[in-house]
Amino acid sequence: MGRLFGTDGVRGVANEGLTAEMALGLSVAAGHVLAWGSPRRSHEEGAVHDGARPTAVVGRDPRASGEFLEAAVVAGLASAGVDVLRVGVLPTPAVAHLTGAFGADLGVMLSASHNPMPDNGIKFFARGGHKLPDEVEDRIEDLYWQHESGERQWDRPVGAGVGRVTDHGEGADTYVAHLVGVLPNRLDGLTVVVDAAHGAASRVSPEAFTRAGAEVITIGAEPDGLNINDGCGSTHLAGLRAAVLEHGADLGVAHDGDADRCLAVDATGAEVDGDQILTVLALGLRAAGQLRRDTVVATVMSNLGFKLALEREGIELLQTSVGDRYVLEEMKRGGYALGGEQSGHVIVLDHATTGDGTLTGLMLAARVAATGKPLAELAGAMRRLPQVLVNVPDVDKSRVSTQAELAAAVTEAERELGETGRVLLRSSGTEPLVRVMVEAADEEQARTVAERLADVVKSTLG
Repeated sequence: MGRLFGTDGVRGVANEGLTAEMALGLSVAAGHVLAWGSPRRSHEEGAVHDGARPTAVVGRDPRASGEFLEAAVVAGLASAGVDVLRVGVLPTPAVAHLTGAFGADLGVMLSASHNPMPDNGIKFFARGGHKLPDEVEDRIEDLYWQHESGERQWDRPVGAGVGRVTDHGEGADTYVAHLVGVLPNRLDGLTVVVDAAHGAASRVSPEAFTRAGAEVITIGAEPDGLNINDGCGSTHLAGLRAAVLEHGADLGVAHDGDADRCLAVDATGAEVDGDQILTVLALGLRAAGQLRRDTVVATVMSNLGFKLALEREGIELLQTSVGDRYVLEEMKRGGYALGGEQSGHVIVLDHATTGDGTLTGLMLAARVAATGKPLAELAGAMRRLPQVLVNVPDVDKSRVSTQAELAAAVTEAERELGETGRVLLRSSGTEPLVRVMVEAADEEQARTVAERLADVVKSTLG
């Protein structure tokens, strides 16, 4: 039986791999582990609920399936004796922020992030709005399977012991006020295009940029439950490029469905990826004396050009496994201020407990406004080396690190590339495939080596 939790919660096709029954059961298990599993602290001052029962914040993105999955999650939590604050359609980082701001015992977000509309997912947050470590996810999953197999029955409160459900409509305003309040400077004079991917940030991201002083052109902000990520947002930048050029904007930012990531486009229409955004923010934080230990945390998927750019500036790069949760764990362990992924998950730990696409876009725009330099010039501090990624499906990904012939092929490729190139083979956390990534100073060389290694993966792991 495979592990339910992947790199970012439990995810699957809604009503097929991820059913209402599963959502309900996982929520009951999470309620027991996160709310009742250890002595609870009293709620912080200002908490919306201040009673004997624990509290959960529940939000979702606008997918149609989120409606029935939200109902299942709320029912599961309330049946476990947990009071629920239902905050509606909000970004993942907003739910994380409100979990901490309200002194809640846990948070739940229903979203499949950048995945297509038929998918959905469940993400749990612990007290303070923090993502769960593997061992806590394992406890929730073990408890869920014990109940599913009949080994354990739930403790079911009755009467006044059941959880109460409250709709909390002020969460969006609380979150936007937080974002604008932490910016180092206003955005007056900037024109910004925001592509909200018809997702969870369709309201809050344009509102935040407007309150911060920017003139905002909004696209991809008319969610109907079916159009999330459909030809828009951070996975489809063509519409953002066109809008930036049409309106002569200073920059554009694009979110994914749950707005925990941000990619950008400069005034010329060129893409600014997560590595470049991290470079710009790192230099800005260091100039303000806020880049603790002159260190940035990123994953092994970061472009080699990112590492070289930071080295030129005297900034250290620490690299982790793929997944913003691992970046966050390293940041918390070492007390670092900035980290993220090439995909646009950027964590500014002084102001957020998870990747926050709206905050990232605001801080990027604030740097443009503060320096008076165009985004293209700021992002030019990093030169991306050609990077080729080949996905090899239908292979035994569990043997990617142990197959001798494959290891020999990787060693030979690394010798061929030398110090100006890099090879990375990684098993997908959510699909039966292996990702082959090759970087080189020359794109043709990177492609040739990547395709050669992909063939070896097929022949040895197929």
